[in-house]
Amino acid sequence: MQTIRAETQKGLVEGSCDERFGAVAEEFVRNFAERGELGASVSLKLEGETLVDLWGGTADAATGRPWTEDTVSVVFSSTKGATALCAHILASRGKLDIEAPVAEIWPEFAVAGKEKATVRMMLDHSVGVPVLRDPAKADCIQDWDYMTERLAAQAPFWEPGTRNGYHALTFGFTVGEIVRRVSGKSLGSFFRDEVAGPLGIDFWIGLPEEIEPRVAPILAELRPPPQETPFSAALVQPGSIPNLFIFNSGTWGTSGVNSRAGHAAEIGAANGITNARGLAGLYAPLANGGGGLVDADTLARMSEVSMATHLDATLMLPTRFALGFMKSMDNRRRTIGGDSVIIGRTAFGHVGAGGSIGFADPECGLSFGYTMNRRLSGILMNERGQSLIDAAYRALGYRSDASGCWLR
Repeated sequence: MQTIRAETQKGLVEGSCDERFGAVAEEFVRNFAERGELGASVSLKLEGETLVDLWGGTADAATGRPWTEDTVSVVFSSTKGATALCAHILASRGKLDIEAPVAEIWPEFAVAGKEKATVRMMLDHSVGVPVLRDPAKADCIQDWDYMTERLAAQAPFWEPGTRNGYHALTFGFTVGEIVRRVSGKSLGSFFRDEVAGPLGIDFWIGLPEEIEPRVAPILAELRPPPQETPFSAALVQPGSIPNLFIFNSGTWGTSGVNSRAGHAAEIGAANGITNARGLAGLYAPLANGGGGLVDADTLARMSEVSMATHLDATLMLPTRFALGFMKSMDNRRRTIGGDSVIIGRTAFGHVGAGGSIGFADPECGLSFGYTMNRRLSGILMNERGQSLIDAAYRALGYRSDASGCWLR
C-alpha cells in the first residue's frame, strides 16, 4: 500500500492506495482540481481487503474544517441499499417472504387499490406510492408514524406491480415499516444491531448526538441542472409525480438535511450518514458470497433485475432496479436527461443525490464507496464518482463499458 498525501485547492488529500489502483487516487485528486469537489472520500475493497482508502478536502466550507479520516456525511439515496439489506437479512433468516402479500404483515396498507401489493413490489419501486398525494406538513419525512399512516391510507398512482416509479423518499417508509413489523425493532435500530455493529462500520440511519461533530454539512448544487429534460418538463405540472416529489416532501431536503433533528430521524431512503469506508464495508460481504449476512439464494435474488422500464414514472428516464438496489443504467446516448450509472454486469448498489454511491460486484469480489459534501446536478452519477468507478474497473482488467456495463 502506498501512502497518499496531495495538496489541492480545497485542502489535503490523504490515505492509502494499492499500486494497482493508482489511477483511482489520481482521479480522486483530479476531482478537486477540475470537477468541483469540496470534501470527499473513496474506498475500495477486493475480496474484503481494503486497497483504496482516501479522504480529503474541506468538510465545512463555512469554518474551513478539513475532511479527515473519520468525517461522515449524509449519503441521501445510498441509504436505500442499507434499508434493503435489512429486509433481505430477514428473508435469509426465514422471517420475511419477499413474495408475501403486504396484507399479511401490514394490513392497514392493503386498502384503496393496494390489496394485492407484495413485499417485492415495495423493494423494486412498483408498489405505486412514490409520493404523497395530498399536501404534507413541513417535517413530514422526519415523522415515521405520519408517513406510514399517510402511505397506508392513500390510493396508488398505478396498479401495484404493473409499472415502476422511483420511490425516492417513500421507499424508506414502505420497506422500513416491513422491517419494523417483522423484526420488532425500528429500522435504524435493526440496522445498527444486525448490520453496522457486526460489520464494525460507521454508518447510521438515525445519528447519535455524539457523532454530530464529525458530520460534514451538505452544500447545494454547484451547477444548475439541464433546462430541457423530461423530468424538468413534468416538474412544472401540478399534481405530477415529479412535481409532488419536489414540492410535497416537506423541508428536510433544504433546511433539514444539515439539522440535528434531520440527522436524528430515521429516513430509510435518504438520511443515512457514513463515509466511503462505511459504504464499501457495507457491500463487502455481498461481493463475497454473503459474508454471513445473507445466504447464497438470497444474495442471488438481491442482484437480479426485478423491474426495468424505458420511462420511470418519477425520474422520467430509463431505470433498472433489483430488489432495493440499482443495476447499471446506461442513458449516455439520450440527447436529454442522460443521467447514468455504469457498473459491472453483476454489480448492484445505490447512488445518492449529488453523486455518492456504494455497490458490490460479486463477479470480481469488489465493493466500492464514494461520498462527498458538495452536490452536483443530475439524478444518477456525475463525472466525479463515475471517473473513480471507471478507474477501478480498468485496474481490474475490465476492457469496455460500451455495452452499458463494465465487461472483462
